[in-house]
Amino acid sequence: MTTEARYDIVAIGNAIVDVISQASDDFLDEEQLVKGSMALIDAARAEELYRDMGPAREISGGSGSNTLAGASTLGRQCALIAQVADDQLGEVFAHDIRATGIDFDVPPLAKEPPTARCLIFVTPDAQRTMNTFLGASQFLPPAAVDAGLIASGAILYLEGYLWDADEPKAAMALGIDIAKEHGRKVAFTLSDTFCVDRHREEFAGLIDDGKIDILFANEAEIMMLAETEDFDAAVAQTAAKVETLIVTRSEQGAIAVRDGKTTAVAAEPVDHIVDTTGAGDLFAAGFLSGYIEQRPMEECLTIGAIAAAEVISHFGARPEADLKDLVSKRLG
Repeated sequence: MTTEARYDIVAIGNAIVDVISQASDDFLDEEQLVKGSMALIDAARAEELYRDMGPAREISGGSGSNTLAGASTLGRQCALIAQVADDQLGEVFAHDIRATGIDFDVPPLAKEPPTARCLIFVTPDAQRTMNTFLGASQFLPPAAVDAGLIASGAILYLEGYLWDADEPKAAMALGIDIAKEHGRKVAFTLSDTFCVDRHREEFAGLIDDGKIDILFANEAEIMMLAETEDFDAAVAQTAAKVETLIVTRSEQGAIAVRDGKTTAVAAEPVDHIVDTTGAGDLFAAGFLSGYIEQRPMEECLTIGAIAAAEVISHFGARPEADLKDLVSKRLG
């Protein structure tokens, strides 16, 4: 029997501090960076890129953390399971996440490996090229998964980015089992095509086994998961296996498929796109906030689009405007 949830969303995710700098296309070429991609780097490469990058801003990030920050701003009660180290960036991350109203109680590791950081280069066209040193976040142990915490969350939210390392993968698998045992929903974001490319069989296995209730993807990710270049076929194939499928389509908006019915919304207008970092994360925050309120699919998608539009209008992946106010003005 499912008891009333204390939390709306509990996430297992990467604890990362984003270091954001503006860069030219020539700089990306010089550093041999693939524009618009996310690459995993080691400590030496992280130091090299940090040395070469221009003036930067440090903002707490991590995909699941960004989603919780957006959801919290929309009034949801959230908790995070993630791993930092006992160092300066770990303190920055913990402070920022708690200041957003999110419960975060996982003890830090010793100073090595250090807290994860993502070096983000934003080109004039607002594309972001991310280079992530996963550091301590790769060592989130299953022991950090508090069964009582998972059981008390209406939705368990997981990010594909965390699937690369053995310990976090085991932690997420444990989280899924606990959530299912207590009748909770499991939401999963595919995160990036490189994640799908590396883990397609495992992701497909989770979906085929009925362990994912709500799946987030973009166009490229859903087609890679379904192993087809036919978008409609990829959506139909995947939607048949999950309760709710959400696919974001950049400037074309987004769709949701639930109970065989497809709902589509347009993207929300943005005066000037500054930085696309966190667009998908905030879309998920808005959608899940509406989902928890049992709003119609169209409104869930619209709240997602509002949150995504806000976050791409400035640097950084955390909302700066009052999302609740924006939603109220748009939907009443």
